[in-house]
Amino acid sequence: METKPQKAKARSKGVSAGLVIAGCAVVAFCFFFFVCGDPSGFDEKGHPHPGNYFATLYQGGYVIPIVITLLLTTLALSVERFFALNRASGKGSIPKFVAEAKAKLEAGDIAGAEKLCDDQKGSVANILKAGLVRYQDVESYTDMNNDEKAEIIQHEIEDATTLELPYLEQNLSIIATISTLGTLFGLFGTVLGMIKSFAAMGQEGAPDSTALAVGISEALMNTAMGIGTGALAIIFYNYFQGRVKDTTDAVNEIAFAIGQTYVSKHGRK
Repeated sequence: METKPQKAKARSKGVSAGLVIAGCAVVAFCFFFFVCGDPSGFDEKGHPHPGNYFATLYQGGYVIPIVITLLLTTLALSVERFFALNRASGKGSIPKFVAEAKAKLEAGDIAGAEKLCDDQKGSVANILKAGLVRYQDVESYTDMNNDEKAEIIQHEIEDATTLELPYLEQNLSIIATISTLGTLFGLFGTVLGMIKSFAAMGQEGAPDSTALAVGISEALMNTAMGIGTGALAIIFYNYFQGRVKDTTDAVNEIAFAIGQTYVSKHGRK
C-alpha cells in the first residue's frame, strides 16, 4: 500500500505589515508634531530658525507625516525582508549549494544530498529535501511506472515550493505600492502648497510675502519627501525581488536535476 511522506509545514507568516504601518504612523505623527513642531524651532514671526531642518519640515503641512509614515514603513519592511531572505538563503552560498547538490545527485548519492540540505538549511534546501524524501519513497512503489514516479517527485517539489514562496515574497507588494503612493502623496502636498501660494499672490494690493513663502516651502518639502520615499521604495523592491528570483531559479535548477537523476538511474519504463 502506498505511503505518503508527511508534508512540510508552511512557514509562519512573520511580521504583520498592518502592525508595522500602524507603528510607523504613530512614530511619524509624534515626530512631526512634537519634534518638528516644537515652538523653540521658530522665531516670534513663526519662521523656522536658520539651519533648523525639522522646523522647516514642519512647514510642509499635514501631508508630510503621511509621507514620513510611508518612508518609515519602507525602511522597517526592508530591514525585515533583509533578515528574512538571509535566513531563507541558508548558511552558505546558494549557487555553491546548488552545484554541490547537483554533483551528489548525478553521482546517485541521495544520502549525501540530504546531508547537504541539513547543513545548508534555508528555502532551497527545504525544497530539495522534500524532493529527496519523496524520491526515496517512490522507489518502493510497485504499481507505477518510472514516468509516474518522476511526476510524483516533481509534484512534491512544486508543493514544497508553494509553501516557501509566500514567505520569500511577503511584504514586497507593500513596498511596491509605497513606491507609487510616496510620489503621489508628495504630489498631493505639492498641489496644496501651490494653492496657498497662488492664493497669497491673488490678494488685492501687495502679495502676502509670508503666506507666499510658506506655500512654496510646503510645496517643495512635499515634493522632496515624496520623490525620495518613492525612489527608496523602488530601489528596495527591485533588490529584494532580484533575490527572490535568484532563489526560484535555484529551485528550478534543483528540480530539473532531481528529475534527470531519476530518469538516468531508472530509465523510462
